[in-house]
Amino acid sequence: MSTQSTGQMSKAVASVAPKTAPAKASPQKAATKMHRRSRSGCFTCRLRRKKCDEGKNQCKACKHLGLKCEYKRPMWWSNNEQRKQQKESIKNIIKHTKLSEKTAPIGTSNAGTPPGLSHSLPTSATYSEATAHTRAPSVDSQSSPSYDFNQPLSYDYHDYQPHIVSPPYDPNPQYQLFPTTPYEVDIKTTRQMFVNDVPTRRDSTISTYSTYQPPPPHPLPSFPEDEWINENIYDTGDMFSAEEGLDFDFFDFSHGAPHASQPALIQVDDCDRPLLDHFIDNVLRLIFPILEVNQHGSARSEVILPALESNRCYLHCCLSVSAIHLKSTRGLQGEQIDSDIMRHRYAAITELCEALKLDANHLQILEATLGMIFFQCSVGRPGDALPDIPWHSHFEAATSLVRKLELPHAMMHDNNAKVHPPFNMTLASWIDILGATMLGRSPQFADTYREKNQSGSTSGLCELMGCEDNMMYLISEIACLDALKAGNGINDMQLCQLIGSLGQSLDTTEVTPESLAWPYSSTGALRPRQLSRNMTSIFRLAARIYLCSLVPHASKADPTMQGLVERFTSSLQLIPHGPDGFDRSIVWPLLIAGSQSTAHSSFRQTLTGRIASLGEHAEFGSFGRMVRLLQEVWCQSDEADRAGSGQNVHWRDVMQQKGWDFLLI
Repeated sequence: MSTQSTGQMSKAVASVAPKTAPAKASPQKAATKMHRRSRSGCFTCRLRRKKCDEGKNQCKACKHLGLKCEYKRPMWWSNNEQRKQQKESIKNIIKHTKLSEKTAPIGTSNAGTPPGLSHSLPTSATYSEATAHTRAPSVDSQSSPSYDFNQPLSYDYHDYQPHIVSPPYDPNPQYQLFPTTPYEVDIKTTRQMFVNDVPTRRDSTISTYSTYQPPPPHPLPSFPEDEWINENIYDTGDMFSAEEGLDFDFFDFSHGAPHASQPALIQVDDCDRPLLDHFIDNVLRLIFPILEVNQHGSARSEVILPALESNRCYLHCCLSVSAIHLKSTRGLQGEQIDSDIMRHRYAAITELCEALKLDANHLQILEATLGMIFFQCSVGRPGDALPDIPWHSHFEAATSLVRKLELPHAMMHDNNAKVHPPFNMTLASWIDILGATMLGRSPQFADTYREKNQSGSTSGLCELMGCEDNMMYLISEIACLDALKAGNGINDMQLCQLIGSLGQSLDTTEVTPESLAWPYSSTGALRPRQLSRNMTSIFRLAARIYLCSLVPHASKADPTMQGLVERFTSSLQLIPHGPDGFDRSIVWPLLIAGSQSTAHSSFRQTLTGRIASLGEHAEFGSFGRMVRLLQEVWCQSDEADRAGSGQNVHWRDVMQQKGWDFLLI
């Protein structure tokens, strides 16, 4: 090898490894980093993403707008659906509060003026009796003989006194329709989801109705939908926007816009009902864990259940997966469970072939095809062997459908709009990018990802699987380089130059260590955005390891490689583990880092501990297959190290030797 080529390889390795310490920030930036957000503001301000002055009993913002100020964690805080309803309730209260300000007479309030609308304040417990009551109608009242009915309504706010929430209540004759004593009523509403008359999910909400303010006598004016968010009562500092700014209508689901929960009518034979119940109760929660975190209930209500109702091929696929999960988790043996697996598998493929012949309902065909590929990643033991079509053959059919539906074209033309990515295209992109690394090929839609990366637009990958979109786009580029190297389409010097260029691109995505933290708040609530930042950091380090392994004559014993593996191991501390953790969402990074670990690496010990924490869940799905593959890679590579050959054992070679056709995502 020439001296020039050796120098290029050294530069490539150095460019892949991140800087050991970030550059020193300017004083102004440092001052910004030192700012600490308060975690003790009231939950109403946190929901509205507004700065809270943390006033005792009531903060100024809630008092000003007539909102209920809650410092104790409310029931709705832990439920995204209830939190969304609470936002709507707050928005309506603010609208009515502003309306009461406009319709209230100018000047100091008097006893004959009806109180301002407040669904929560003042309550009957805190209602003030400090001001004397009177039954005499005020001059400004329409019940007064001296009232001028021809005077124009005034909307001047100069005399408005923000410290007065509402004047004392007085049963004015104008408001005889209302009780003489104001009151509030809390009404609890419970929603129950039924699947074929079987109760499943149950949600409860509480609404407060108050008689402190009768409806205004004038038509309701229109307000902008998001005015309640943009209202700047105090400082524009946004305390919780990074964590709470979730878009519940993010994806364009194939079954239409998100809708309220309705009974799902799924037609199955009586013999298959246990399989359906097991799928809904036990398998469904394993399929899209990150989507559930970001958009609570979307996977169930907008993806799975509508497809089970309307797509027979999809239904048979889910019933087959349910039977596989039953067999794996409960140790069922015998002809019956094997028959259920193969019967529904065959029915799904038959329905799929019939639909392809008709060349119609392309969205349903794509949905079922992606389900047949992806659901296998959540169930089954590594040793389960089904005489079935390999996943990449299914994906070729899915790729053809994606192009026929022009989904990549639709995504590229949404770059400058408020994006609602097609859900099926996002799922296909996830399989495409990481599945390409399984096969040593370029992703099918690499050009689309490249254009999306250049425009800085989203494909919805972060919301679906946890890793930020730009990082997944770069992994796609590395997979293209891997395929180019495997096809001998590039020499070593060109390869090192491209590796260096991609290493610099990874550098631009680096974040400060301060931005990475434990994803659970002090109150125990999971912060989705923080979890995404942590997972993106894991994928970034795995991408660096993957890129570094492409350097000619790269060795896992190289100090740079081992430094990256150790950094990866340390970063795992910020990913929750155990049955309720997210180890099953980082299967691909664990595979990439683990394949480059040595016998004495701390990674192996850390992974062993996380496997033990998962318990029996570590034996199933992609996680169990990844562990089985790493064990075989370590066995062969450690034996080569003991023999002194120093030969690198690639995990793709081991899969080919064993005849494994895994999709580890």
